[in-house]
Amino acid sequence: MQRVRGLRPMFPGTIWQYFGQTRLRLPYAVRHYEMGEFLKEQSDHYSGTMAEIVEKIRKRVGAEIGYHIVPKSRRHLLKHQPNPEQLPPRSMQDSYTTVTLPLSADEIIRERYINHLGRMRIGRLMEDMDMFAVWLCHRHVNVPELPEDVCLPYTFVTLLVDRIEFTNIVDLQVNKDLELSGFVSWAGRTSMEITMYVRQLLDGEYLNVTKALFLMVARNATNTGPAPVNKIKPANKMEQQCWEEADKRQEIRKTSKTESVFISPPLEHEQAIMYGLLKLTTPPDSFDLNKRILPPKCRWMADSQRTTIMNPFPENRNTHNTIFGGYVMRQAVELSFIMASIYIRGRPILKCISDISFMQPVQVTAFLEMTAHVVYTAQNYIQLMTVAQNWDAKSGENTTTNVFYLTYQTDSIVDEVLPGSYREMLWYIHGRRKFMTALNLQLDVPEPANEDCQVGKVTAK
Repeated sequence: MQRVRGLRPMFPGTIWQYFGQTRLRLPYAVRHYEMGEFLKEQSDHYSGTMAEIVEKIRKRVGAEIGYHIVPKSRRHLLKHQPNPEQLPPRSMQDSYTTVTLPLSADEIIRERYINHLGRMRIGRLMEDMDMFAVWLCHRHVNVPELPEDVCLPYTFVTLLVDRIEFTNIVDLQVNKDLELSGFVSWAGRTSMEITMYVRQLLDGEYLNVTKALFLMVARNATNTGPAPVNKIKPANKMEQQCWEEADKRQEIRKTSKTESVFISPPLEHEQAIMYGLLKLTTPPDSFDLNKRILPPKCRWMADSQRTTIMNPFPENRNTHNTIFGGYVMRQAVELSFIMASIYIRGRPILKCISDISFMQPVQVTAFLEMTAHVVYTAQNYIQLMTVAQNWDAKSGENTTTNVFYLTYQTDSIVDEVLPGSYREMLWYIHGRRKFMTALNLQLDVPEPANEDCQVGKVTAK
Protein backbone atom coordinates (compact mmCIF):
# COMPACT_ATOMS: atom_id res chain seq x y z
CA MET A 1 0.00 0.00 0.00
CA GLN A 2 1.40 3.37 -0.97
CA ARG A 3 2.29 5.67 1.88
CA VAL A 4 1.95 9.39 1.52
CA ARG A 5 3.08 12.24 3.67
CA GLY A 6 -0.09 14.18 4.30
CA LEU A 7 -0.66 17.34 6.27
CA ARG A 8 2.68 19.03 5.68
CA PRO A 9 3.58 21.99 7.88
CA MET A 10 1.63 25.06 6.87
CA PHE A 11 3.28 27.69 9.01
CA PRO A 12 6.81 27.54 10.45
CA GLY A 13 6.81 27.45 14.22
CA THR A 14 3.30 26.08 14.64
CA ILE A 15 2.15 22.69 15.87
CA TRP A 16 2.74 21.18 12.41
CA GLN A 17 6.41 20.74 13.24
CA TYR A 18 5.36 18.05 15.72
CA PHE A 19 3.84 15.86 12.99
CA GLY A 20 7.21 15.03 11.49
CA GLN A 21 7.13 11.37 12.55
CA THR A 22 3.55 10.75 11.47
CA ARG A 23 2.88 9.25 8.09
CA LEU A 24 -0.49 8.71 6.53
CA ARG A 25 -1.76 6.10 4.14
CA LEU A 26 -4.88 5.90 2.04
CA PRO A 27 -6.86 2.62 2.15
CA TYR A 28 -7.81 0.93 -1.09
CA ALA A 29 -11.43 0.98 -2.30
CA VAL A 30 -12.87 2.70 0.73
CA ARG A 31 -16.31 3.36 -0.71
CA HIS A 32 -18.18 2.19 -3.78
CA TYR A 33 -21.59 2.34 -5.37
CA GLU A 34 -21.60 -1.11 -7.00
CA MET A 35 -24.20 -2.66 -4.69
CA GLY A 36 -26.68 0.12 -5.32
CA GLU A 37 -26.24 -0.24 -9.08
CA PHE A 38 -26.63 -4.02 -8.84
CA LEU A 39 -29.90 -3.85 -6.89
CA LYS A 40 -31.24 -1.18 -9.20
CA GLU A 41 -30.76 -3.57 -12.11
CA GLN A 42 -32.56 -6.32 -10.18
CA SER A 43 -35.52 -4.24 -9.02
CA ASP A 44 -37.39 -1.27 -10.42
CA HIS A 45 -39.45 -0.72 -7.27
CA TYR A 46 -40.49 2.90 -6.84
CA SER A 47 -42.13 4.24 -3.67
CA GLY A 48 -43.10 7.67 -5.01
CA THR A 49 -42.08 11.11 -3.79
CA MET A 50 -40.85 11.93 -0.30
CA ALA A 51 -44.23 13.46 0.55
CA GLU A 52 -45.95 10.24 -0.47
CA ILE A 53 -43.79 7.99 1.70
CA VAL A 54 -44.38 10.28 4.70
CA GLU A 55 -48.10 9.69 4.22
CA LYS A 56 -47.55 5.94 3.80
CA ILE A 57 -45.63 5.78 7.08
CA ARG A 58 -48.34 7.74 8.88
CA LYS A 59 -51.02 5.33 7.69
CA ARG A 60 -48.97 2.20 8.46
CA VAL A 61 -48.43 3.19 12.09
CA GLY A 62 -51.89 4.73 12.54
CA ALA A 63 -50.61 8.19 13.51
CA GLU A 64 -53.23 10.86 14.06
CA ILE A 65 -53.40 14.03 12.01
CA GLY A 66 -52.96 17.08 14.22
CA TYR A 67 -51.02 17.61 17.42
CA HIS A 68 -52.31 16.27 20.73
CA ILE A 69 -50.53 16.93 24.01
CA VAL A 70 -51.49 13.41 25.07
CA PRO A 71 -51.12 11.32 21.90
CA LYS A 72 -53.39 8.45 21.02
CA SER A 73 -52.45 5.29 22.89
CA ARG A 74 -50.92 2.41 20.94
CA ARG A 75 -50.93 -0.06 23.82
CA HIS A 76 -53.53 -2.19 22.06
CA LEU A 77 -50.91 -3.00 19.41
CA LEU A 78 -48.51 -4.64 21.87
CA LYS A 79 -50.38 -7.93 21.64
CA HIS A 80 -49.63 -8.05 17.92
CA GLN A 81 -45.85 -7.84 18.33
CA PRO A 82 -44.46 -11.00 16.72
CA ASN A 83 -41.93 -13.44 18.09
CA PRO A 84 -38.63 -13.71 16.17
CA GLU A 85 -39.53 -17.14 14.80
CA GLN A 86 -42.67 -15.69 13.21
CA LEU A 87 -40.62 -13.38 11.00
CA PRO A 88 -39.46 -14.83 7.66
CA PRO A 89 -35.95 -13.98 6.42
CA ARG A 90 -35.64 -11.18 3.89
CA SER A 91 -33.16 -10.40 1.14
CA MET A 92 -31.69 -6.98 0.45
CA GLN A 93 -33.66 -6.80 -2.75
CA ASP A 94 -36.90 -7.10 -0.74
CA SER A 95 -36.29 -3.75 0.93
CA TYR A 96 -34.66 -1.97 -2.01
CA THR A 97 -36.61 0.97 -3.40
CA THR A 98 -36.24 4.49 -4.77
CA VAL A 99 -37.99 7.78 -4.03
CA THR A 100 -37.89 11.16 -5.74
CA LEU A 101 -37.51 14.74 -4.62
CA PRO A 102 -39.47 16.53 -7.39
CA LEU A 103 -37.42 19.71 -7.54
CA SER A 104 -37.90 20.25 -11.27
CA ALA A 105 -41.69 20.38 -11.31
CA ASP A 106 -42.62 21.95 -7.97
CA GLU A 107 -41.47 25.53 -7.39
CA ILE A 108 -42.72 25.55 -3.78
CA ILE A 109 -40.75 22.42 -2.89
CA ARG A 110 -37.68 23.73 -4.72
CA GLU A 111 -37.58 26.89 -2.63
CA ARG A 112 -37.37 24.82 0.57
CA TYR A 113 -34.18 23.19 -0.72
CA ILE A 114 -32.25 26.25 -1.88
CA ASN A 115 -29.85 28.26 0.28
CA HIS A 116 -28.83 31.91 0.12
CA LEU A 117 -26.07 31.07 -2.37
CA GLY A 118 -28.49 29.41 -4.78
CA ARG A 119 -27.19 25.94 -3.91
CA MET A 120 -28.73 22.86 -2.34
CA ARG A 121 -29.56 22.97 1.38
CA ILE A 122 -27.76 19.86 2.59
CA GLY A 123 -29.59 20.06 5.91
CA ARG A 124 -32.92 19.60 4.12
CA LEU A 125 -31.49 16.63 2.26
CA MET A 126 -30.34 15.09 5.55
CA GLU A 127 -33.86 15.47 6.90
CA ASP A 128 -35.26 13.52 3.95
CA MET A 129 -32.58 10.86 4.20
CA ASP A 130 -33.53 10.17 7.81
CA MET A 131 -37.19 9.79 6.84
CA PHE A 132 -36.25 7.52 3.94
CA ALA A 133 -34.26 5.32 6.35
CA VAL A 134 -37.45 4.84 8.39
CA TRP A 135 -39.33 3.89 5.22
CA LEU A 136 -36.70 1.26 4.36
CA CYS A 137 -37.25 -0.26 7.80
CA HIS A 138 -40.95 -0.51 6.97
CA ARG A 139 -40.02 -2.18 3.68
CA HIS A 140 -37.83 -4.74 5.45
CA VAL A 141 -40.04 -5.73 8.38
CA ASN A 142 -42.62 -8.26 7.23
CA VAL A 143 -45.14 -9.72 9.71
CA PRO A 144 -47.19 -12.31 7.77
CA GLU A 145 -49.56 -13.06 10.66
CA LEU A 146 -50.51 -9.41 11.24
CA PRO A 147 -54.20 -8.82 10.36
CA GLU A 148 -54.69 -6.43 7.44
CA ASP A 149 -56.75 -3.98 9.47
CA VAL A 150 -54.13 -3.70 12.26
CA CYS A 151 -51.41 -1.04 12.18
CA LEU A 152 -47.78 -2.09 12.24
CA PRO A 153 -46.88 -2.61 15.94
CA TYR A 154 -43.42 -1.11 15.54
CA THR A 155 -41.57 2.14 16.16
CA PHE A 156 -38.35 2.75 14.23
CA VAL A 157 -35.76 5.15 15.63
CA THR A 158 -32.36 6.32 14.41
CA LEU A 159 -29.57 5.10 16.67
CA LEU A 160 -26.54 6.20 14.68
CA VAL A 161 -25.55 7.72 11.38
CA ASP A 162 -22.27 5.98 10.73
CA ARG A 163 -20.97 7.97 7.82
CA ILE A 164 -22.18 10.22 5.01
CA GLU A 165 -19.67 11.08 2.30
CA PHE A 166 -20.41 13.85 -0.18
CA THR A 167 -19.07 13.93 -3.74
CA ASN A 168 -19.88 16.28 -6.62
CA ILE A 169 -21.81 18.43 -4.18
CA VAL A 170 -20.88 21.65 -5.97
CA ASP A 171 -22.40 20.29 -9.19
CA LEU A 172 -25.85 19.70 -7.67
CA GLN A 173 -28.61 21.63 -9.41
CA VAL A 174 -31.63 22.76 -7.43
CA ASN A 175 -33.94 22.67 -10.46
CA LYS A 176 -33.37 18.96 -11.17
CA ASP A 177 -34.98 16.02 -9.40
CA LEU A 178 -33.02 14.05 -6.80
CA GLU A 179 -33.26 10.29 -6.51
CA LEU A 180 -32.82 8.50 -3.18
CA SER A 181 -32.34 4.74 -3.21
CA GLY A 182 -31.48 2.27 -0.49
CA PHE A 183 -31.93 -1.05 1.23
CA VAL A 184 -31.38 -2.85 4.53
CA SER A 185 -27.81 -4.17 4.31
CA TRP A 186 -27.60 -5.85 7.74
CA ALA A 187 -30.02 -6.94 10.44
CA GLY A 188 -29.44 -8.07 13.99
CA ARG A 189 -31.99 -9.05 16.59
CA THR A 190 -33.57 -5.60 16.83
CA SER A 191 -31.32 -3.33 14.74
CA MET A 192 -30.84 -2.71 11.02
CA GLU A 193 -28.14 -1.06 8.96
CA ILE A 194 -29.46 1.05 6.10
CA THR A 195 -27.32 1.70 3.03
CA MET A 196 -28.53 4.70 1.08
CA TYR A 197 -27.55 6.55 -2.09
CA VAL A 198 -28.45 9.99 -3.41
CA ARG A 199 -27.92 10.92 -7.04
CA GLN A 200 -29.15 13.33 -9.69
CA LEU A 201 -29.77 12.82 -13.41
CA LEU A 202 -27.86 15.47 -15.39
CA ASP A 203 -27.49 15.44 -19.17
CA GLY A 204 -28.52 11.80 -19.39
CA GLU A 205 -26.05 10.57 -16.76
CA TYR A 206 -26.45 10.04 -13.03
CA LEU A 207 -24.31 12.18 -10.76
CA ASN A 208 -23.44 10.41 -7.50
CA VAL A 209 -23.97 12.78 -4.58
CA THR A 210 -23.59 10.69 -1.44
CA LYS A 211 -23.59 7.28 0.14
CA ALA A 212 -24.83 7.02 3.72
CA LEU A 213 -25.01 4.39 6.44
CA PHE A 214 -27.78 4.61 9.05
CA LEU A 215 -28.17 2.29 12.02
CA MET A 216 -31.84 1.96 12.97
CA VAL A 217 -33.45 0.26 15.97
CA ALA A 218 -36.86 -1.40 16.10
CA ARG A 219 -38.97 -0.67 19.18
CA ASN A 220 -42.41 -1.87 20.17
CA ALA A 221 -45.62 0.01 19.43
CA THR A 222 -45.33 2.23 22.53
CA ASN A 223 -41.57 2.78 22.20
CA THR A 224 -41.01 1.23 25.62
CA GLY A 225 -39.05 -1.87 24.65
CA PRO A 226 -37.22 -3.63 21.81
CA ALA A 227 -38.95 -5.42 18.96
CA PRO A 228 -37.53 -8.21 16.76
CA VAL A 229 -36.86 -7.73 13.05
CA ASN A 230 -36.57 -10.11 10.13
CA LYS A 231 -33.16 -11.66 9.59
CA ILE A 232 -31.36 -11.15 6.30
CA LYS A 233 -30.81 -14.10 3.99
CA PRO A 234 -28.58 -12.95 1.11
CA ALA A 235 -30.09 -13.88 -2.24
CA ASN A 236 -26.82 -14.01 -4.21
CA LYS A 237 -23.06 -13.51 -4.02
CA MET A 238 -23.30 -9.74 -4.21
CA GLU A 239 -25.71 -9.60 -1.28
CA GLN A 240 -23.53 -12.08 0.65
CA GLN A 241 -20.47 -9.89 0.17
CA CYS A 242 -22.43 -6.79 1.17
CA TRP A 243 -23.72 -8.54 4.30
CA GLU A 244 -20.22 -9.65 5.33
CA GLU A 245 -18.90 -6.10 4.98
CA ALA A 246 -21.82 -4.75 7.00
CA ASP A 247 -21.25 -7.38 9.68
CA LYS A 248 -17.62 -6.26 10.00
CA ARG A 249 -18.77 -2.65 10.36
CA GLN A 250 -21.06 -3.67 13.18
CA GLU A 251 -18.16 -5.29 15.03
CA ILE A 252 -16.09 -2.14 14.54
CA ARG A 253 -18.91 -0.05 16.00
CA LYS A 254 -18.87 -2.18 19.15
CA THR A 255 -15.12 -1.90 19.69
CA SER A 256 -14.80 1.78 18.73
CA LYS A 257 -16.99 2.82 21.68
CA THR A 258 -14.18 1.96 24.10
CA GLU A 259 -11.49 3.72 22.04
CA SER A 260 -12.73 7.27 22.58
CA VAL A 261 -10.17 9.73 23.90
CA PHE A 262 -12.73 10.64 26.59
CA ILE A 263 -12.67 7.03 27.87
CA SER A 264 -9.10 5.85 27.24
CA PRO A 265 -5.89 7.92 27.46
CA PRO A 266 -4.50 9.41 24.24
CA LEU A 267 -1.99 7.29 22.35
CA GLU A 268 1.74 7.87 22.74
CA HIS A 269 2.16 9.94 19.57
CA GLU A 270 -0.98 11.91 20.51
CA GLN A 271 0.50 12.74 23.90
CA ALA A 272 3.55 14.06 22.05
CA ILE A 273 1.25 16.27 19.99
CA MET A 274 -0.41 17.53 23.18
CA TYR A 275 2.98 18.38 24.67
CA GLY A 276 3.86 20.20 21.47
CA LEU A 277 0.64 22.20 21.70
CA LEU A 278 1.46 23.22 25.26
CA LYS A 279 5.02 24.18 24.34
CA LEU A 280 3.84 26.11 21.30
CA THR A 281 1.39 28.26 23.27
CA THR A 282 3.54 28.82 26.39
CA PRO A 283 6.04 31.72 26.56
CA PRO A 284 9.54 30.19 26.76
CA ASP A 285 10.79 32.80 29.23
CA SER A 286 7.81 32.74 31.61
CA PHE A 287 6.79 30.52 34.51
CA ASP A 288 3.36 32.11 34.80
CA LEU A 289 0.90 29.23 35.15
CA ASN A 290 -1.93 30.90 33.25
CA LYS A 291 -0.05 32.88 30.61
CA ARG A 292 -0.51 31.63 27.04
CA ILE A 293 0.53 33.01 23.67
CA LEU A 294 -1.23 32.66 20.33
CA PRO A 295 1.12 32.16 17.34
CA PRO A 296 0.45 33.94 14.03
CA LYS A 297 -2.20 32.48 11.74
CA CYS A 298 -3.82 30.70 14.69
CA ARG A 299 -7.00 31.05 16.74
CA TRP A 300 -8.10 29.82 20.14
CA MET A 301 -10.62 27.00 20.17
CA ALA A 302 -12.63 28.80 22.86
CA ASP A 303 -13.22 31.68 20.42
CA SER A 304 -14.22 29.37 17.56
CA GLN A 305 -17.74 28.33 18.48
CA ARG A 306 -21.34 29.43 17.96
CA THR A 307 -24.44 28.57 20.00
CA THR A 308 -28.13 28.78 19.21
CA ILE A 309 -31.24 27.71 21.10
CA MET A 310 -34.60 26.98 19.54
CA ASN A 311 -38.09 25.76 20.24
CA PRO A 312 -38.61 22.77 17.90
CA PHE A 313 -42.44 23.02 17.97
CA PRO A 314 -44.84 20.12 17.33
CA GLU A 315 -44.70 20.54 13.53
CA ASN A 316 -41.27 18.86 13.67
CA ARG A 317 -42.41 15.84 15.69
CA ASN A 318 -42.33 12.24 14.52
CA THR A 319 -45.07 9.62 14.74
CA HIS A 320 -44.28 8.85 18.41
CA ASN A 321 -44.51 12.51 19.51
CA THR A 322 -40.84 13.36 19.98
CA ILE A 323 -38.84 15.66 17.73
CA PHE A 324 -37.94 14.06 14.41
CA GLY A 325 -34.25 13.12 14.24
CA GLY A 326 -33.97 14.50 10.72
CA TYR A 327 -34.95 17.95 12.00
CA VAL A 328 -32.17 17.81 14.59
CA MET A 329 -29.69 16.78 11.89
CA ARG A 330 -30.79 19.64 9.65
CA GLN A 331 -30.28 22.20 12.41
CA ALA A 332 -26.84 20.78 13.24
CA VAL A 333 -25.70 20.86 9.61
CA GLU A 334 -26.90 24.42 9.09
CA LEU A 335 -25.34 25.71 12.33
CA SER A 336 -22.03 24.04 11.48
CA PHE A 337 -22.12 25.65 8.04
CA ILE A 338 -22.57 29.06 9.68
CA MET A 339 -19.66 28.43 12.07
CA ALA A 340 -17.41 27.17 9.28
CA SER A 341 -18.31 30.15 7.07
CA ILE A 342 -17.48 32.62 9.83
CA TYR A 343 -14.21 30.86 10.63
CA ILE A 344 -12.91 30.79 7.06
CA ARG A 345 -14.66 34.01 5.97
CA GLY A 346 -15.88 32.25 2.86
CA ARG A 347 -18.00 29.40 1.54
CA PRO A 348 -17.09 25.94 2.90
CA ILE A 349 -17.91 22.70 1.09
CA LEU A 350 -19.23 19.82 3.20
CA LYS A 351 -17.17 16.66 2.60
CA CYS A 352 -18.22 14.22 5.29
CA ILE A 353 -20.53 13.73 8.26
CA SER A 354 -19.53 10.94 10.63
CA ASP A 355 -20.65 9.33 13.86
CA ILE A 356 -23.95 11.08 14.48
CA SER A 357 -25.07 9.51 17.73
CA PHE A 358 -28.62 9.74 19.08
CA MET A 359 -28.33 9.43 22.86
CA GLN A 360 -31.67 10.81 24.05
CA PRO A 361 -34.90 11.82 22.29
CA VAL A 362 -35.76 15.50 22.10
CA GLN A 363 -39.15 16.07 23.71
CA VAL A 364 -41.74 18.27 22.01
CA THR A 365 -42.02 20.31 25.22
CA ALA A 366 -38.26 20.93 25.53
CA PHE A 367 -35.90 23.53 24.09
CA LEU A 368 -33.02 22.50 21.86
CA GLU A 369 -29.59 24.11 22.27
CA MET A 370 -26.82 23.55 19.74
CA THR A 371 -23.17 24.56 19.84
CA ALA A 372 -20.81 24.17 16.89
CA HIS A 373 -17.10 23.97 17.84
CA VAL A 374 -14.10 24.12 15.52
CA VAL A 375 -11.94 21.37 17.03
CA TYR A 376 -9.31 20.76 14.35
CA THR A 377 -7.91 22.30 11.17
CA ALA A 378 -5.55 20.99 8.52
CA GLN A 379 -4.42 23.01 5.51
CA ASN A 380 -7.70 23.74 3.68
CA TYR A 381 -9.89 21.52 5.88
CA ILE A 382 -11.85 22.33 9.00
CA GLN A 383 -13.29 19.79 11.45
CA LEU A 384 -16.34 20.71 13.53
CA MET A 385 -18.08 19.05 16.45
CA THR A 386 -21.67 20.13 17.00
CA VAL A 387 -23.33 19.20 20.29
CA ALA A 388 -27.12 19.22 20.79
CA GLN A 389 -28.62 19.52 24.26
CA ASN A 390 -32.18 19.08 25.48
CA TRP A 391 -33.32 21.76 27.97
CA ASP A 392 -36.23 21.16 30.32
CA ALA A 393 -37.79 24.55 31.09
CA LYS A 394 -39.43 23.38 34.32
CA SER A 395 -36.46 21.71 35.98
CA GLY A 396 -33.74 23.77 34.28
CA GLU A 397 -31.82 20.56 33.59
CA ASN A 398 -30.14 19.76 30.32
CA THR A 399 -29.02 16.49 28.73
CA THR A 400 -26.87 15.85 25.69
CA THR A 401 -28.97 14.31 22.93
CA ASN A 402 -26.69 14.28 19.89
CA VAL A 403 -23.10 14.82 18.80
CA PHE A 404 -22.25 15.52 15.16
CA TYR A 405 -18.85 15.51 13.42
CA LEU A 406 -18.63 17.44 10.16
CA THR A 407 -15.66 17.94 7.85
CA TYR A 408 -15.54 20.94 5.51
CA GLN A 409 -13.16 21.85 2.71
CA THR A 410 -12.23 25.39 1.69
CA ASP A 411 -10.52 27.08 -1.25
CA SER A 412 -7.54 28.31 0.76
CA ILE A 413 -5.37 27.53 3.78
CA VAL A 414 -7.26 28.19 7.02
CA ASP A 415 -6.00 29.55 10.33
CA GLU A 416 -4.95 26.83 12.72
CA VAL A 417 -7.20 26.27 15.73
CA LEU A 418 -5.37 25.71 19.03
CA PRO A 419 -6.64 24.44 22.40
CA GLY A 420 -6.20 26.52 25.52
CA SER A 421 -6.89 23.88 28.18
CA TYR A 422 -6.35 20.18 28.75
CA ARG A 423 -9.97 19.37 27.95
CA GLU A 424 -9.71 21.33 24.72
CA MET A 425 -6.57 19.34 23.94
CA LEU A 426 -8.66 16.17 24.21
CA TRP A 427 -11.20 17.73 21.86
CA TYR A 428 -8.35 18.58 19.49
CA ILE A 429 -7.08 14.98 19.48
CA HIS A 430 -10.64 13.69 19.15
CA GLY A 431 -11.27 16.04 16.23
CA ARG A 432 -8.01 14.99 14.61
CA ARG A 433 -9.10 11.36 14.74
CA LYS A 434 -12.47 12.21 13.20
CA PHE A 435 -10.78 14.25 10.49
CA MET A 436 -8.43 11.44 9.53
CA THR A 437 -11.32 8.99 9.44
CA ALA A 438 -13.34 11.37 7.28
CA LEU A 439 -10.53 11.61 4.72
CA ASN A 440 -9.86 7.85 4.92
CA LEU A 441 -6.39 8.43 6.33
CA GLN A 442 -4.75 5.91 8.62
CA LEU A 443 -1.93 6.57 11.04
CA ASP A 444 1.32 4.74 10.49
CA VAL A 445 3.29 5.13 13.72
CA PRO A 446 5.96 2.95 15.34
CA GLU A 447 5.24 0.71 18.30
CA PRO A 448 6.33 1.97 21.75
CA ALA A 449 9.84 0.90 22.69
CA ASN A 450 8.68 -0.24 26.14
CA GLU A 451 6.50 -3.33 25.70
CA ASP A 452 5.06 -2.89 29.20
CA CYS A 453 3.75 0.55 28.32
CA GLN A 454 0.13 0.29 27.24
CA VAL A 455 -0.35 3.98 26.52
CA GLY A 456 -0.01 4.57 22.80
CA LYS A 457 0.30 0.92 21.85
CA VAL A 458 -0.97 0.51 18.29
CA THR A 459 -2.73 -2.75 17.57
CA ALA A 460 -3.11 -4.00 14.02
CA LYS A 461 -6.74 -4.43 12.97
